[in-house]
Amino acid sequence: MLAILNKEINSFFSSPIAYLVIGLFLVACGLFLFVFTGEYNILDNGFADLKPFFKLAQWIFIFLIPAITMKSFAEENRQGTLELLLTRPIGFPQLILGKFLGALLLAVLAILPTVLYVITIHQLGRPVGNFDVGGTLGSYLGLILLAGCYTAIGIFASTFTKNQIVAFIVAVFLCFLAYFAFEGLADFSLGGNYGLEYLGISYHYQSISRGVVDTRNLIYFFSLIFLFLKLTEIKLKANQQNS
Repeated sequence: MLAILNKEINSFFSSPIAYLVIGLFLVACGLFLFVFTGEYNILDNGFADLKPFFKLAQWIFIFLIPAITMKSFAEENRQGTLELLLTRPIGFPQLILGKFLGALLLAVLAILPTVLYVITIHQLGRPVGNFDVGGTLGSYLGLILLAGCYTAIGIFASTFTKNQIVAFIVAVFLCFLAYFAFEGLADFSLGGNYGLEYLGISYHYQSISRGVVDTRNLIYFFSLIFLFLKLTEIKLKANQQNS
C-alpha cells in the first residue's frame, strides 16, 4: 500500500496537477473571502467568522477533488497498467486504499495553508482572538471528512471509463447528488420527509461544522467512505473478469 501511496504522491507532484489544485483552491478562496463582494466576503460580514470559507469550500471541493481523482483508475485502464499492478504482491484493497490516501493527502495539503485565514480572523476579532474556536476546529474536521467522501466517490467514478474527462464529470455528478440530493428530496417530498436529509452529506457536514463532534456524524462519514471504496473494489473485480 505504501508503494502505491508513494507512486500517487510522486505522480501528482511530478506534474502540474498538485500545484494547480492547491493554487486554484487558495486563489479562489482568497478572492471570494477577501476581494469579491457578496455573502462569502468575510470583511463585508462585519464580524470575525470563518463560516463563509467552509460554505464556499464545500462547493469548490465538488469540482476540485474529482479533478484530483479522475486519473486514479481511468489512466491505469487507458495505459493498460492495472493488470501489471495486480501482478505484484498487492491486493485490490491495498491498491484502492493507496490511491485513496494519495488523493486525500493532496486535498489535505490544499487545506493546510488556509490556517492563515484562522490567523487573520484571530487578528480581526474585537478583542483580538474573539472568534468561535470550537466551531472552526469542528468545521476543519468536517471539511477533511467531506474531502474523504468526495475522494472515495471520485475514485469509484474513475473505474467506469478510460477517459479522465468522463471520470471527472461522473464524479462531479455523484458528489453533487451525495451532498444535495437527499436534502432536496426531503424539502419536496409530500407527506413528510421521512428523515431523508439524514442520508445526505449536507446534513452531517453542517452538523459537525457547529463544533459539536457527534459520533453519529463520524460513523456516517466513515461508512460512506467505506461504501464507495468497497464499490470500487467490486467494480475493479468485475472489470477484470470482463477483460
